Amino acid sequence: MTTLKSKLMINLKRLPTLMHSLKARLIVSAMLLSLVLIPIVGLTLNDAFKLQVKSASVKELKAYVYSILAVTEVDDQQLFMPEVLLENQFNVIQSGLYALITIPESLQQTLTSTSDHQQDSSFDAKFVGPETIKPARDAIIAEQQVTAGTKVAWRSNSLLGIDLTSAITTAVHTDPAFPQPEKGQGQFSEIILNGEPHLVYGFSASFETQQVDKQGDEQITRFPVTVYIIKDQSDYQLQVNEFNQQLWRWLLILMVALLSIQMLWLWWTLKPLTRLQNELAAIENGKADHLNDNYPTELSTVAKQLNTLLNTEQNQRKRYRNALADLAHSLKTPLAVIQSQKDLSKQSFEQISHINRIIGHQLKRAQSAAGSAWHLGVEVVEVSDKLVRNLPKIYCQPAITITEDVDRAAIFKGDASDLTEILGNLLDNACKAAASRVLLTVKTVDSSLVIGIEDDGKGIDEALHAQIFERGIRADSYQQGHGIGLAIVRDLVDSYQGQLIVSRSTTLGGAKFELRFKA
Repeated sequence: MTTLKSKLMINLKRLPTLMHSLKARLIVSAMLLSLVLIPIVGLTLNDAFKLQVKSASVKELKAYVYSILAVTEVDDQQLFMPEVLLENQFNVIQSGLYALITIPESLQQTLTSTSDHQQDSSFDAKFVGPETIKPARDAIIAEQQVTAGTKVAWRSNSLLGIDLTSAITTAVHTDPAFPQPEKGQGQFSEIILNGEPHLVYGFSASFETQQVDKQGDEQITRFPVTVYIIKDQSDYQLQVNEFNQQLWRWLLILMVALLSIQMLWLWWTLKPLTRLQNELAAIENGKADHLNDNYPTELSTVAKQLNTLLNTEQNQRKRYRNALADLAHSLKTPLAVIQSQKDLSKQSFEQISHINRIIGHQLKRAQSAAGSAWHLGVEVVEVSDKLVRNLPKIYCQPAITITEDVDRAAIFKGDASDLTEILGNLLDNACKAAASRVLLTVKTVDSSLVIGIEDDGKGIDEALHAQIFERGIRADSYQQGHGIGLAIVRDLVDSYQGQLIVSRSTTLGGAKFELRFKA
């Protein structure tokens, strides 16, 4: 758990750095676009489908209402309904499709009292023959009140065994559970019936009949009814669930496909940038000296300008070095003539020699490529191997053994001649000071190039560690060396913004020079 937490913290710390990358920004943007847009589309389609299915259900319920009204008859303030309806689901007990008709309570009282009077032989004779239509007064159930001020006057056979008053537990979207639409209007609702969701559509109508009173005047009597069609939502929910499964399955496939296409598209779009980065790294490591020209329009101008800058810098450095070489050559001859004078005093000869060393030292500094080291690079092993092979031939009395521990992939971000000058001077001084052994180590530590040169000589007094880098100071513990060579090394290391540290070798016991350069 601790390891996971530490990894998470490391990733969170790296997040601001990653967001500086254009590639990371584009990838995150593409992922957010897919992960946000596609679910929004899915929810929108889901809602639209629900509305469409609900609209189709409402239309279906309306059709059932009209079919019920088509077979409903009112005569003498009595409601007549057929025993069997054309839609068979109304005839099957608890089929999931139900119908009921309500009337106002005031009308029911009139209807009840009237119906008690009219139960005579003439009324029954009126409906002889097949019993397809019968009075609905026997279906009036006073204790079932589905809406305020109304009573159930008729209900389909499918509602047998269902107590509407106790079965209706809650309204899903509307209150009351059974809507009370205005005359000629319909209203949609959802209820819970016997623990299952049901759709309800109510429609109010009024039957009008003309009657002649005792005085011979025509009177219009109205018989208001509200027809309710109740349908189980199982079919509706089944359609929605199947659509949801199909929708989200295909949206998930679409999301994966879209993300894959976006990743491929980003890879293809950013490929020139990756190639430019690799070519710049090759130039930085000294493996190339210019960029290719085959880039898209937006990058071709940048590549051309970089090539122009590289060529200009290389030509300028070349001219600068040639001019310095010419200057050194022009000064060498007059100094040689002066040194050849026989009457030249010893003091003057030493001063002329000192002038020669100063000129050589300053020429080495001026020729350093540290200022343009970003596009230079050389494998350290290429320089170190040559020096290790040649120096033992020079220091053969006594024999000096130079041991290498070199990372073969280590790169020095600079000019090969500068690295040769640095390693050459330090190895030369180590061979002069060593008794028999010199150790050269090259490794990369924390993105830094670390070069160590150790010997088994007497070493350098700790009091002189800081002083030997000052101009004109040399280590007395060395019989020779550490004069102009060490000054050149120090100036070259400084020009590359490196570090030169002097200490005592824990391995060989002599002096140790350690160089550190940023990789």
